[in-house]
Amino acid sequence: MNPDDPLLRILACPLDKGPLHLVADGEILYNPRLHRRYPIVDGIPQLLPSSGEQVSDDEHEALMKRMVP
Repeated sequence: MNPDDPLLRILACPLDKGPLHLVADGEILYNPRLHRRYPIVDGIPQLLPSSGEQVSDDEHEALMKRMVP
């Protein structure tokens, strides 16, 4: 997934319904409010609640630095 994809404007976290942010490598969508990441597999966001993974505080800081503005 690339940063210009119009789909990014409408994607939402399945848990809090807030916006998700693309991480620089283009393979992760991240919800900084809940510290949850969702994978992108073969260009398809995996947005089931069970697909998300909780991240540690250290990983949260690293993901925040890699988020695409």
